[in-house]
Amino acid sequence: MKKMNVGIIGCGNISSIYFENLKTFPAVEVTACADLDLGRAKEKAERFGIAKGCTVAELLADPEIELVVNLTIPAAHGQVCLDILEAGKHVYVEKPLAVTREEGQAILAKAEEKGLLVGSAPDTFLGGGIQTCIKLIADGWIGTPVAATAFMMGRGHEHWHPDPEFYYAKGGGPMFDMGPYYLTALVAMLGPIKRIAGMAKISYPERTITSAKKFGQTIPVETATHVAGVLDFHGGAIGTMITSFDVFGGSRLPCIEIYGSQGTLVVPDPNTFGGPVTLKRHDSQEWKEIPLSHGYTGNSRGIGVLDMVYALKSGRKNRVSGDLGFHVLEAMHAFHDSSEQDRYYIMKSSCERPEPIPQHLPYGVMD
Repeated sequence: MKKMNVGIIGCGNISSIYFENLKTFPAVEVTACADLDLGRAKEKAERFGIAKGCTVAELLADPEIELVVNLTIPAAHGQVCLDILEAGKHVYVEKPLAVTREEGQAILAKAEEKGLLVGSAPDTFLGGGIQTCIKLIADGWIGTPVAATAFMMGRGHEHWHPDPEFYYAKGGGPMFDMGPYYLTALVAMLGPIKRIAGMAKISYPERTITSAKKFGQTIPVETATHVAGVLDFHGGAIGTMITSFDVFGGSRLPCIEIYGSQGTLVVPDPNTFGGPVTLKRHDSQEWKEIPLSHGYTGNSRGIGVLDMVYALKSGRKNRVSGDLGFHVLEAMHAFHDSSEQDRYYIMKSSCERPEPIPQHLPYGVMD
């Protein structure tokens, strides 16, 4: 397959793993990277052997670049995606698709107008862990899924992140930070969501940074830091979900469990690509760890870009699609809206369940 020229906008914390992984895919050629801090872009270009570290305007004006990976901060996702599409390039954006539903709708509308493709992280559900779970469910190992639980219980990021302020600003919080991983995994396994009932609150109005760079500085909290709710899936399952930055003593709750008519499936951390996957059937006394049926079990961030490249070459729909990203974006807002308005939120969007990945694909190939 002929390589597709790809550019990266945003050379912050998350970008390094994208540079590392994209360089290993035979179908992808990262030819330029850009950042508001030109020095940072040039440093990443030199470090990872990229031909050009440049300004955002220069990258968007490059006629050789067909697809751009948007790794900017969440608040910039919407406008940068629109700029990329306006420049006539396909876009793959880190999660979430955008901060607001209006921005998300504008991105999808612009892509349709321009005949371009949108992809939106997370792509962790393409990893061997959750793909194995998808196969087990499809093959009937737990019977008909009837319920699910999902828990992301943590203490927030001010104790380790050098610049944690945006996690507590509008568009941040545990739901918008980690919710995409959990919701995307649930939709990939159970299908789209019909309605949501949620409760959300700010437990502490201020946070103190204890990471080295800004030690002792305080952050005003502008978004809910504990969000809980119930999801009703079109397929019939009911899910219970909590995302929290207010759990300072740790938690023993599982990340995700799926409960079926014939058994229970323990799903690995959806922020990772691998296992373990554990299953207990109704007729068994023991939990069994299931060998992973698919590859990409290490930190494989960027396989969503690879999947998008193959989709563009073949004409099929990309698995990590803009429709999926928007459905997850609307669901995250739904928890907050339901809490504020004291009622169910009826989902307006839907999406197709992403097609499972075929087994035994060689590394760097996506079909």
